[in-house]
Amino acid sequence: MDRQADINDPVQYVQGIGPKRAELLERLGIVTVRDLLYFFPRKYHDRHNLVPIAEARPGEQAMVLGDVTKVNLRRRGRGKGVLMVEVRDESGEMRAVWFNQNYLADRFDAGDTVLLWGPVREYNGIELINPGFEHIGAEEHGGIALTDEASPLVPVYPLTEGLSQGQVRPIIRTALDAYGALLPEVLPEGLLARYGLPGIARALADAHFPESVEAKEAAKRRLIYEEFMVFELAVALRRHAARSAEGIAFKTSAEFDRRIRKLFPFELTASQEGALTGILSDMQSSSPMNRLIQGDVGCGKTVVALYAMLLASANKYQSAIMAPTEILAEQHYRTITKMLEGSKVRVRLLTGSSDRGRALAEIERGEADIVIGTHAVIQSDVTFHRLGFIVIDEQHKFGVMQRARLRWKGRLPDVLVMTATPIPRTLALTVFGDLDVSSIGELPPGRRPVATKKLSPGRLGRAYEFIRKQVAAGRQAFVVCPLVEQSETLDLRSAMETADELERRVFPEFSVGLLHGRMSAEEKERAMGAFARGDMRIMVSTIVVEVGIDVPNATVMLVLHAERFGLAQLHQLRGRVGRGAEQATCLLCGNPKSEDAKQRLKVLCETTDGFRIAEEDLKLRGTGELFGTRQHGLPDVRIGDFVEDVETLERARDDAAALVAADPKLGRPEHAALRRRMLDLYRDKLNLIGIG
Repeated sequence: MDRQADINDPVQYVQGIGPKRAELLERLGIVTVRDLLYFFPRKYHDRHNLVPIAEARPGEQAMVLGDVTKVNLRRRGRGKGVLMVEVRDESGEMRAVWFNQNYLADRFDAGDTVLLWGPVREYNGIELINPGFEHIGAEEHGGIALTDEASPLVPVYPLTEGLSQGQVRPIIRTALDAYGALLPEVLPEGLLARYGLPGIARALADAHFPESVEAKEAAKRRLIYEEFMVFELAVALRRHAARSAEGIAFKTSAEFDRRIRKLFPFELTASQEGALTGILSDMQSSSPMNRLIQGDVGCGKTVVALYAMLLASANKYQSAIMAPTEILAEQHYRTITKMLEGSKVRVRLLTGSSDRGRALAEIERGEADIVIGTHAVIQSDVTFHRLGFIVIDEQHKFGVMQRARLRWKGRLPDVLVMTATPIPRTLALTVFGDLDVSSIGELPPGRRPVATKKLSPGRLGRAYEFIRKQVAAGRQAFVVCPLVEQSETLDLRSAMETADELERRVFPEFSVGLLHGRMSAEEKERAMGAFARGDMRIMVSTIVVEVGIDVPNATVMLVLHAERFGLAQLHQLRGRVGRGAEQATCLLCGNPKSEDAKQRLKVLCETTDGFRIAEEDLKLRGTGELFGTRQHGLPDVRIGDFVEDVETLERARDDAAALVAADPKLGRPEHAALRRRMLDLYRDKLNLIGIG
């Protein structure tokens, strides 16, 4: 090269990549040479699985390489038809058959050399059914001869229109040859030796063009560990910085404890006491508290948080609760003001629709001890007199920046994050890796687990009869629908349609109400108030009741089209009932078609354990969808898997913590490359990770 090459060069610098191809690569997120080197195959063709056509056996999977001799498409109208491509090698011939994929006919011509893989059947000869395929041409295979003993594993990359495997393979080979040696080794020698990991140049070469399955697996182990280690290092540094800062050291006493407990109409459970012990220990320390408290709906998180806020108030500091919806903020306000009746603690509600001007003045003058609100509490016109304690409820509903802005309202206040969606171990190591975690794993005395049953739409009448008996006995019921209004494109019951049907035809003897997100705050308040007072016996709603309504007399939750809801959503909905002493029931009415939907309903019927449900939800949906990767600062994982590789994640977390303990500023020469890599990836996020 005429110039000094650098792995951060634009990808166009790689030989064989012109402006047009660079634009196509950019669609895949490949902008620099480093991006190209870290653009890993999604799978490999294993040449060991390649068989002569004559040896393909019906009932088995097979991979064959042959020449196309004939292409025949039998159309059946509207894109339907059967495409048959006849293929021959030295041992014999077979057909590749695709059903209702007529567009593939243009992809094959007689004389093409193709690689095919899929299930084999016998039907007037040997056939491959709906096989995967790849064209292998003299210019396309990128120097990879599938019959060459030296290349048993052939990489297959995720592509975009306009790029082929045969184009991508050679440019990655070229980039590895020209730039591979320039990649700095970010992992210290000690860690490489401890785990027997290859160096970065060897790992990247074997990740793309491995000479054996063992080499591929060793490269994968190293690259997974590296990406987890870099992120966990950022978390460990943020955690160390938070622990080193000077915050508020709250004072407490036995007399204070006695006075607070007198306000509570019940004794705390052992789980609540355990969570409270951790919180009080943090609050009495001068290091700012950064704690997550998790537990199912109804386990008593709010009471524990209230104890902490009362301690802040006794120390002349203000507290703030930020909830994701006005419904939930108002629920907190009602619960807390009721518990504090007769005390001198001043509680104020601040939402978009409350008496804002008066509330703002009281907050600024210090005349509000506990401020409860939605995102309204982080608006620029909100000034706290002396903010010392923050509670963030249902944290996954908020973005990182929103949580940060609330913390900036005070001088390093203590932060308590609450969630009724239990955090899987994986996310506790990543998103919440720098938070101390407390769990409340038991329900208050007298609460019974909610019985959960699945039923088909054809048995909906029996569900209505069950509701009739419960309501006639003085109980109340929820009926939840996925839509507000009827849709022309989706064959689903809407809340409006269902409420009308139940009121007029099914339950004319009972009062039926409606609650959905398009209603005004006043309309929602009226509906919820009527239901809470018992004036309304059956509440038809959308997912808006997922959080915020606490009606102990409600004993039935009927979810229509339950397969349309996520597992965590269904668990939250179920938590709306069973909040009193009576046995409650959740009925899941649906007709799931996909395996994922069937598994969601199966898990919910099998367990009420929120922690198991959280783990299953993570497996089914993945972390990105579960919480939003960009929102929460999750690492940009290219090769690892948070669920499958959780043991590697834990090792990386432990190693990062030990490394930061030994070298808090990463100033040692052997840590320089690792520090640079971490800052390249997480410089902008580093100050936000600790927000939760």
